[in-house]
Amino acid sequence: MRTLEEVQATLQIAKLQEEELQKTIHCLSFGENVSSADYCLLELDDTLCKLIEAGESLVIRGDTDEHAVLCTKDRTYDLKIADTSNMLMFVPDCRTPDQLTNSQENSHIVHTQIWGFSNSYWELRKQRPKLKKLKKVLMENPYEGPALGGKEEDTENRYTMEDLLESIQASEEELKTSLEAVHACQIDGYWRMLDFDYEMKLLGHVTQLVDSESWAFNRVPLQTCLEELAPLEPKQMIEHCLNCYGNRYSENDDVLYALDEDKVCRGMALMLLQNAVKFNLREFQEVWQQSVPEGMSTRLDQLKSVALVDRSSRPETINLLRVEDLSEDTLERFNQLFTLREKWTEDDITPYIKDLCGEKQSTGALLTKHARSSMQNGIKVFNSRRPVATWSHVN
Repeated sequence: MRTLEEVQATLQIAKLQEEELQKTIHCLSFGENVSSADYCLLELDDTLCKLIEAGESLVIRGDTDEHAVLCTKDRTYDLKIADTSNMLMFVPDCRTPDQLTNSQENSHIVHTQIWGFSNSYWELRKQRPKLKKLKKVLMENPYEGPALGGKEEDTENRYTMEDLLESIQASEEELKTSLEAVHACQIDGYWRMLDFDYEMKLLGHVTQLVDSESWAFNRVPLQTCLEELAPLEPKQMIEHCLNCYGNRYSENDDVLYALDEDKVCRGMALMLLQNAVKFNLREFQEVWQQSVPEGMSTRLDQLKSVALVDRSSRPETINLLRVEDLSEDTLERFNQLFTLREKWTEDDITPYIKDLCGEKQSTGALLTKHARSSMQNGIKVFNSRRPVATWSHVN
């Protein structure tokens, strides 16, 4: 081990003034069998540091064919290796200048052992959760209603919350939010998506009952719904349908629902569009309005991010195009959109790229980076900055 005299001689060779340095001198030495593979470094921001200090867990998620992500209870971070030209050493007993005091008058040596080293570290960046896989796994075995005529229900490809957290690259809170967005429900402990036709059947039962009882759409009584529709469908499914298409509230100990006009109209539109490649827009609007409960009004802005109107065709048309069916990768998403349509107005493309925006990022910034703007008949339109690869969209 180095002596104080040897350290002072080294300082003279380096032309450093001892009085300008800390009185405590750390002499570092490598421990036995030290390897760069012994440790991994993870860079944490203040928020993540506080979570660790509070005893919270950070979970790394991803299958073998996926790029790993790190999740807290409510956020997802991309994990990326960052290389550094400086060697990063792990020295547990080393103290930084702000931890030292100059109470000692003379310089002294502290011998400290290096536990490990690395030339890289894991860098974290907040990112959108990867939820496209969620719908894919839930649709492996959609719920089509109670089994009839003694027929046994398929028990394969069913997932608990724990199963989904093992498979889906998202935090628990983000996963719960997405389950609600896709109208999934828990049946016998497993999260299931409803078969779309079955979901529309449930909605039809509810709206027909509202019509026959002459209830106001914002005053639908839960208990009466359950009693009247129990012979047709399980009570759990009726209540789930009301949760999906209405807003729950209480009044004088009674539970009521206010049906959401936009959600009901949107559901009916999806039912009409799901089996049509393209639909004459005028005819669609007529049939759509006729299909919703009396008193509700249909509007095209209810279909943002699920249907695309083509004003340039004659006659004008509309077709199903759900943002959830597009790629989660930004470059691939723009490629798909510009394959479907060469030029987009900002109003048309915004619903299909809004979910790609990161924190403090606008759709305008995304368009500036990935598209080129021009004027067409006095309207600003956007087209691709790069050659577009072929992509086919199947409803």
